[in-house]
Amino acid sequence: MSSRKSKKARLSQNGQPGSSDNQGLAKVLGNVDILFVGFGAMIGFGWIVLTSGWIQDAGTLGAMLAFAIGGVIMIFVGLVYSELVSAMPLAGGEHNYLLRSMGPKIALFGSWAITGGYISVVMFEAVVIPETLMYWFPNLETIHLWSFAGFDVYLSWALIGTVTAVIIGWINVRGIRTASLVQTFIVSFLLVVGVLLIVGVFVGGEPSNTQPLFTGGASGIVAVMIAVPFLFVGFDVIPQSAEEANIPPRKIGQLVVFSVLMAIVWYLLIILTSSMAIPAADLPNHELVTADALAVLLGHEFWGTVVIAGGVAGILTSWNAFLIGASRLMFSMARARMIPALFGKLHPRYRTPANAIILISILAALAPFLGSGMVNWIVNAGSPAIVIAYFLVSVGFLLLRRHDPNMPRPFRVGGKNNTGGVVIGVLAVGLTLGMFLIYLPLTPWSTDLGWPAWVMFAMWMALGIYYMLRLPRGIKAGPDAEDELITAVEERKAAAS
Repeated sequence: MSSRKSKKARLSQNGQPGSSDNQGLAKVLGNVDILFVGFGAMIGFGWIVLTSGWIQDAGTLGAMLAFAIGGVIMIFVGLVYSELVSAMPLAGGEHNYLLRSMGPKIALFGSWAITGGYISVVMFEAVVIPETLMYWFPNLETIHLWSFAGFDVYLSWALIGTVTAVIIGWINVRGIRTASLVQTFIVSFLLVVGVLLIVGVFVGGEPSNTQPLFTGGASGIVAVMIAVPFLFVGFDVIPQSAEEANIPPRKIGQLVVFSVLMAIVWYLLIILTSSMAIPAADLPNHELVTADALAVLLGHEFWGTVVIAGGVAGILTSWNAFLIGASRLMFSMARARMIPALFGKLHPRYRTPANAIILISILAALAPFLGSGMVNWIVNAGSPAIVIAYFLVSVGFLLLRRHDPNMPRPFRVGGKNNTGGVVIGVLAVGLTLGMFLIYLPLTPWSTDLGWPAWVMFAMWMALGIYYMLRLPRGIKAGPDAEDELITAVEERKAAAS
């Protein structure tokens, strides 16, 4: 029996792992649904609040070059994912790739790492949403609760993030189709904002405002590139929902790469638009530079409000997509008996991993009560975890090319000759390793994540290592690794009872 069939056979009508019924996750997502899940995940709120800093650090062309280089790195990683998702279109993405290439322990380590990264994005959005709404409603901060890490926490402010977490969690429990419809509607609005920015450049853009083209030299470009992993993470959410896609596996692989290309174009457009609207000397005076840029280009403050609405839309699309991704990863790990089986159960009616969705939504609902100071810690703790997973998947890609050459690959990258694919894999490994080294204090260009972020990162990874060490030994990588792991866990339980 193939790996895919055996996994489906282990899901019962009510989603209980271990049954022989073939009812599992609902296959309802089409081309646009899948594409917008990936693209929407990559377009959060950073493009509104961070663009000014990018241009000041590296100059207009310097910032665009940094995103182009970072985008190329993501394309190589995306190509690796595109081949693997076409070969294994199953919920959990990295979980399946690492199981087949490196075995259960590395699979759990890598899957746990990127799950933590996804959850960090969800918690980030829960804190950012009330911060964003304050630009429209500046009197949101009422009923002071306490101060945490130097930031005051207000009940009315925190409840906005909490209520939003409950609503998005409820939407996701009700089904992937409902969640994807919400995603498609919001991303469509974002694309309208993009069209307005293009029109604005032609109507009111001033090319002389783009000077200076470069500032800060190589250090300035690297400073901007540090943001790339967090801003581009999201294309890898597509593999998490692949088991719910009602399209050919090859098409899923193509959509992974196309979503990355869309994100590159988006960020380059944002940088160019902002720089042509506002002179570099004035950028420090604009907190929401992209919103102010469209207002200048089209000559009315109303258009700035539209961009802020687009930013809110970006928050919701990222939040929704990463909740989908994290819950499917937890579902897959639980289905394989790696983490508590509670998270491997499907909702009896909606066929969604409801328990995983609820847990992640609870964490998001609590995050605003720790104040806005948590934003940087959460981002910094999640970024290295995401890059670790990218690196491991890239290594797994090379191992599968060598040890499992006959595995069906509907979307084979690099051509029929194995050399092209190996080159892509080697580049992905080297580039992701280089990205991770930027987070370590080893070079003059390294970034300082701060000790709170490292503590959060260490605590999450320590829990993952605990689950990893509890797995049975002696199970080798391969297409049957998950079946063998489940059998070994069940036998150990039987022997202990």
